[in-house]
Amino acid sequence: MFFDAFGTDAFLLLTAFLLFSGIFAAKFSNRWGVPSLILFIIVGMFVGSDGLGIVYFDNASLAQVIGVFALVIILFEGGLHTKWATVRSVALPSVSLATLGVLLTSSLIGFSAYLIFDLTLLEGMLLGAIVGSTDAAAVFATLKERNIKAKMGATLEAESGTNDPMAVFLTLSFIELITIQDQSIWMLIPTFFLQMGLGLIMGILIGRLASFSINRIKLGSSALYPILSVAFALVTYGVTAFIGGSGFLAVYIAALVIGNRELTYRYSIFQFNEGFAWMAQIIMFIILGLLVFPEQLFSSKVILDGLILSVLLILVARPIAVFLSLIKMNYSFKEKLFISWAGLRGAVPIVLATFPIVEGLENSQTIFNIVFFIVLTSALVQGSTISWVAKKLKLVGPKKDVPHHSIELISMGKVAAEMIQFQTNEESAVVGKKLRDLSLPNHSNVNAIIRDNQIITPYGETKIQAGDFLYILVETKYKELLTKELEKKVKMSSTI
Repeated sequence: MFFDAFGTDAFLLLTAFLLFSGIFAAKFSNRWGVPSLILFIIVGMFVGSDGLGIVYFDNASLAQVIGVFALVIILFEGGLHTKWATVRSVALPSVSLATLGVLLTSSLIGFSAYLIFDLTLLEGMLLGAIVGSTDAAAVFATLKERNIKAKMGATLEAESGTNDPMAVFLTLSFIELITIQDQSIWMLIPTFFLQMGLGLIMGILIGRLASFSINRIKLGSSALYPILSVAFALVTYGVTAFIGGSGFLAVYIAALVIGNRELTYRYSIFQFNEGFAWMAQIIMFIILGLLVFPEQLFSSKVILDGLILSVLLILVARPIAVFLSLIKMNYSFKEKLFISWAGLRGAVPIVLATFPIVEGLENSQTIFNIVFFIVLTSALVQGSTISWVAKKLKLVGPKKDVPHHSIELISMGKVAAEMIQFQTNEESAVVGKKLRDLSLPNHSNVNAIIRDNQIITPYGETKIQAGDFLYILVETKYKELLTKELEKKVKMSSTI
């Protein structure tokens, strides 16, 4: 093969090709209405043994390691960008979905697999556990630029960020029940609470330690601070997993703590982790695409079995789990329908599907192929229609306009000041006002306005319009006050 013939040079060239392919796939995913993970997986399958034959890859253990590493980076980046004020309002329903919802989904799909296919009850429940959770990588990427109502987005992101531990626990538990004789499922219940408790505690402790360290340690270069944050993410997972806790939960909680504290070099840390998370997604999904053999995946049996379970998952198991998990939790019928439809499957089920292969379980390859097909179906059908479903259910929020510009900031850690970006919309109370009439806190100043991708030099008579991006320099201690003032809506304008 090409890779065998040219060795290191071929590896570097192939890596560049795959990264370029991933970047272009991400660029066109929104234009085509297809989730980027689908395109990343297709790239992997295209260059794999059943495609162009450039790379032969069947190392499930290596794919598992790469997948876990990438998921840590993706969860960490998602947690950094999650606002605690938003998550707090949906904490209880999200936790219910992440625990009871996953358990119900796994049970329904597992029992269905046992009844329909040639699997034992434990093998069927193992399959159900693998596909029981929604996927943080898929949900974060799909919702990032879609104008879904804040409550819906926060619920789905918090659920996907916290439900991986439940799926991991159930998957490992059923593998243990299959491989170890006389093992009782009831003995595993205390283990679950121990893992979740340790994950929560370690996430909070290491998150606080990381925030303190980033703000106090004086490094020789500002470029080292983002790397320090990634090191803390990996330490959080490693230490928590080593002592028997849920590493994934700990990483997400730690990132939530870090992201909601004042940080030196905050802009650099966030930008670096966002780029790193994109690279992790590209590499992970391409590797997972390489791991599957399309000739096996698209056999008539896998397609039929996968379609049956996909329909049951999307239209039966997930809705039942959502409606039961959100009883008496102030969600309307339409909101529950949307949450049911937006339960995307992605990298986590595929990574978990490598565990039975690594353990050498009977029917492990069959389970892997069915899970892979379910993920493709979920991402293609649900992921590409989320915006349409939200619109039909009238759950669309203000349009998200991601700017194609940025303002690079020199680190201002020593003077405790930072530049913040705020986008106005039709409901913003500041719209229509002149800059000199704004009631901004002292020690804050509008330095630039971006309007229709053009920069406007602000002065007192400049009138703010809907859709403007305001870049405001403010002392850190006044940041919260400034944010509250900017976020006031039209109905409150008389109090400004």
